[in-house]
Parts: sequence; structure tokens; C-alpha cells
Amino acid sequence: MRFSSFFGPSGQTRFPNGLGLSGPGSSGLRTGLVLGVIALGIAGCSTTPSAPPEPPAPPVVPTLPPSFPPQNLVGNWGLAAYHREEDRTRTENNAASQCRQPYVITAGPTGGIMMHLADQSTPTELAVKGAPGGKNFIGPADDPPGSQQDREVVQFDGRVLILHWMDPEVQGRYGNMIYVRCGAEGAKKPAAKPRRPAAKPKPAAAPKPPAR
Repeated sequence: MRFSSFFGPSGQTRFPNGLGLSGPGSSGLRTGLVLGVIALGIAGCSTTPSAPPEPPAPPVVPTLPPSFPPQNLVGNWGLAAYHREEDRTRTENNAASQCRQPYVITAGPTGGIMMHLADQSTPTELAVKGAPGGKNFIGPADDPPGSQQDREVVQFDGRVLILHWMDPEVQGRYGNMIYVRCGAEGAKKPAAKPRRPAAKPKPAAAPKPPAR
């Protein structure tokens, strides 16, 4: 926008439609009008960028009944950890050897289980939470399944429990936690011996001919 059209010779202010101002006090009024026009011109030339819309919140995973009751985890466990899948079998054997100093999981006062969260020295009551797709998680009861403090149950067959931390930073430090149940319940069952096929019955002897 050009502002020179509002100023006549020698700085005299001119206004559209041939209007002018003169007389006492007109100088201050003219100055105010000119500044107002300049401000409107600057406002018309400037644009304010609109803020980008906020991303939608991720959907909340519903909490479903777990595949097993929390009481199935109560007991003494040998504990070890691994990062690489090829170390899983060896780590399971190492965990079984830790039963001399077992990790103890007890029942919580409100139906959960007492376990440690990451970097905590005292156990906290945690819940076993089911999720769509047959998944199970262990973590604070108030958080939806798969939350930052949860651990996903990778495997649980009654004897071996494998947990994966949902927090990538914690998972990077601790790795997959593998628990092997101590005592007789944790002992590996010997492989069943193949059964021998049943012996075929001997054919019956032919009857002797009658004596003459």
C-alpha cells in the first residue's frame, strides 16, 4: 500500500474525497488518522500462519480377561535375561540354576501379583491384563494393556515365563526376562519313551485228529 497520496506538498495531509482538516488541534488529529491508516496497511500486508492441527490421540486398548489367572504366577522362580533369540535356550538353563536364590512372586492384597517395576527396589502390586489378539500384559492395573510400564507375556506354559518390556529404553537395558519355576513343578519332564508295538497273538494250534 502507498501512503504518499495522503500527504500533499510541504507535508500537508490530504484525505480522500478532498477532505482536509485545519484549525486548532487539527495537527494531532491528522497525525492520529495517518498512523491509523498506516497500521491498517501493515495489518493487511501481514499474515499469521495457522497452527498445525494436533495429531489424534492413539486409541485406548481395551482391557480383556487374561488367558490365565494371576495366581498361576505365584511361586519361586529362577531369573535371567537375554537380548538375542539365539541365546534363549542357554538363558533358560541359566535361569533354572538361579533357584538357589529365587525371585519370589507373591499374591497381592487386591487380587494381583507382587513384582518389581523397572528400576524399583520394592515390589508393587501388578495386574495381569488381557488384550485383543490373545495378548497378555503385566503392569499397573489402572493403565491400559501395552502401556509404557507394562511387560508383554511372550510365553507362559506354567513352567517358563518370558516377559518383554514395552518401554524401548528399559528393554534395551534389561532385555527379555525369562523365569523358570523352581521345585518339582519347574523340573523338565523326561521325554516319553516310545511304546513297543503289542506282540501279535500266536495262531491257535490245529486240533489233533481223533484216535482210531
